[in-house]
Amino acid sequence: MNAAWLAFDALLLAGILGVAWAAMAPGDAFRAIVMFMVMGLLVALAWVRLRAPDVALAEAAVGSGVTGALFLRTWHALPREAGRASEATAARPAAPRRLRLAAFGLAATLTGLLVAALASLDGTAPGLGDAVAARLAQSGVSNPVTAVLLNFRAYDTLLEVVVLLAAVVVVWSLDARPAPRPVPARGPIFLGFARLALPVTVLAAGYLLWLGAFAPGGAFQAGALLAAVGIVLLLGGLYRPGSGDRRRARLAFGLGLAGFAGAGALTLGLEGAMLRYPPAAAKTWILAIEAVLTLSIAATLAGLFLGERSAPARTGGERP
Repeated sequence: MNAAWLAFDALLLAGILGVAWAAMAPGDAFRAIVMFMVMGLLVALAWVRLRAPDVALAEAAVGSGVTGALFLRTWHALPREAGRASEATAARPAAPRRLRLAAFGLAATLTGLLVAALASLDGTAPGLGDAVAARLAQSGVSNPVTAVLLNFRAYDTLLEVVVLLAAVVVVWSLDARPAPRPVPARGPIFLGFARLALPVTVLAAGYLLWLGAFAPGGAFQAGALLAAVGIVLLLGGLYRPGSGDRRRARLAFGLGLAGFAGAGALTLGLEGAMLRYPPAAAKTWILAIEAVLTLSIAATLAGLFLGERSAPARTGGERP
């Protein structure tokens, strides 16, 4: 590693720590959310430097984008009394100096223990990279990450889909929500952005889905981009779901799990084991499962943002 990259990594690390501190410091909630989203983008860049582009794409799309939108929607839905309460909390005197020093000492001790544990690890452990590379040709795809997630360890991915479905079921089961505030009319800048960015985002999602077979990408990244399209439409008040849309959304939430489980049942009958694809058609099976997962993930992430109730009513604006 040359000096330039070392300096860049040092600045990146300092930036992540500084922005994280700003996000957690007492003060305005909106500023904290913005700092959290900036931190997500910096962490995504750190994953790129660690040569993990798949994780970087997921962090940028979900850790910063979708999660940031969820925080913004929650902040927008808070009653004004809660906003004044947070301002009063921020105006309170800081904790005693002795307590702050104790907290700093505890954090420093835990950090030192983690660094010591990391330093004691055997750096010569081979890991599973060689085993994956040796069987990659049999997986049906040439991207090792997709091979692991959709073939070698497909059970883990199936359970992740179950967790995602459980999350949206819990969110949509909550009824006690304050009445949403009306969304103000969006001006020509937002409408112009929607006309240009949303079609490109849909194309990018399709490209990431197709790309996942042989390069960083796949269902989760593509689904997050499609969810971002829905969130932009909801944020701008350009789309307001009706009762029929909610029924279709519930079907879409379960589509990924149903498709994945259905593929497992079919392969059990064809090959004698769940999610053991026919060798000659493994790529087709994986792409079909990922296409279904993309739609389900997009609906689930957008559903987590929307919640069970109606989106805020529009007070003006046009459709893009």
